[in-house]
Amino acid sequence: MLGAVAASTSLYFSPSTNSTRIVVLKRISNSTLPFSNDHSFSLLSATPMHFSSHKSSRRQPHFLAQAASSSAANAEYVEEPATNVKFQTSLNFPGCSNSLTLFGTGYREKVFAIIGVKVYAAGLYLDQSVTQELNAWKGQSKDAIQGNSSLFETIFQSSFEKSLQIVLVRDVDGKTFWDALSDAISPRIPQPTTTDETALTTFRGVFLDRPLKKGAIIILTWLNPSRLLVSVSSNGFPSTVDATIESANVASALFNVFLGDSPVSPSLKASVAEGLSKVLK
Repeated sequence: MLGAVAASTSLYFSPSTNSTRIVVLKRISNSTLPFSNDHSFSLLSATPMHFSSHKSSRRQPHFLAQAASSSAANAEYVEEPATNVKFQTSLNFPGCSNSLTLFGTGYREKVFAIIGVKVYAAGLYLDQSVTQELNAWKGQSKDAIQGNSSLFETIFQSSFEKSLQIVLVRDVDGKTFWDALSDAISPRIPQPTTTDETALTTFRGVFLDRPLKKGAIIILTWLNPSRLLVSVSSNGFPSTVDATIESANVASALFNVFLGDSPVSPSLKASVAEGLSKVLK
């Protein structure tokens, strides 16, 4: 599912009384189940979705983007526990100038007839240097960080690169994915400019007439607050950039979809907040 890119930065997992799955792998098996193509659904609706009340015995991993004297420090992959998708702890993304470090993972779930269906897993990668701009939030708890929109806005406005890796765990056609993404972005740009419309048309073109099979990887990389790179691959980790989106409004709206006050994956934002709280203590 993921490309064989060596991790160059170690990841520390804070001790926990509950067992956390830490996986060191040379290859990753695809353990997800097929999803019927008969269903039509919204992947990224701006409206909060209902999550299954089932509680897993495995806690969300705690991410800390720094080296530590721990047996887990050399782990090359971290497993997102709800989907079993593995994320490398450090990656070089297409178009990025530096390797980025995994700060948190989460998943997206849609409920059909009271049954939760997981659609994708996601991992947020940041340039570790961005933490230098977050000193105002040192010592804050995970909950305080998670609810602080100013901190996430500071991360977005930073000139340091950041990237979101999405791994599908169900078959989804490209049009369905784009329609859902567009539905989430549009309310966040109430008065789109001509530049925004052009950027959205370019963004849309990446997904139309493109089947996205289980295991497909979508990379969204913010080079800066007004420039977004999009890479998609159904055959391993993307090696090229499929589109460059030149719009501050579109880039901001997309970041807000995942890390704003009403994120489409609450588990992702919670995990990132926990990772940041460990770095900033």
